[in-house]
Amino acid sequence: MPKIPEKIHELTVGQVSARSGAAVSALHFYEAKGLIRSRRTSGNQRRFTRDTLRRVAFIRAAQRVGIPLATIRGALAELPEERTPDREDWARLSAAWRSELDTRIQQLGRLRDHLTDCIGCGCLSLENCVLSNPDDVFGERLTGSQLLPEHERAVRRGGEG
Repeated sequence: MPKIPEKIHELTVGQVSARSGAAVSALHFYEAKGLIRSRRTSGNQRRFTRDTLRRVAFIRAAQRVGIPLATIRGALAELPEERTPDREDWARLSAAWRSELDTRIQQLGRLRDHLTDCIGCGCLSLENCVLSNPDDVFGERLTGSQLLPEHERAVRRGGEG
């Protein structure tokens, strides 16, 4: 990993990429989404302050655990004077995200279990498949290709399907 002398206070996008491990395109994307900022030189080149490295590390760590970019942006916006997140900030924010992650883990476990059931049934019918249509009302009465014709008939009669 290339070392950047301490006397250099602004970094090029290439330097931020090399130090953070984030692709240049990802840095451009983060900037477009308001997660990081740069200033433009007279030659229209981006220059980032050194603290951008910590912000990028924060963003990437949050992404690795599945936090959406909109949530990350909101967290960064809550910091006083838009400062770089520190260890305390990460601890506070990750604790707040913990219940969201626990919920997601439970959902993924249920998905995995139902996916195995679905593969086992072999039909992916609306009657049996809780993945494709978990609250299906029609599936209690009909399954498969019969569903659409009945629905179309009801619509033509002016009723609900």
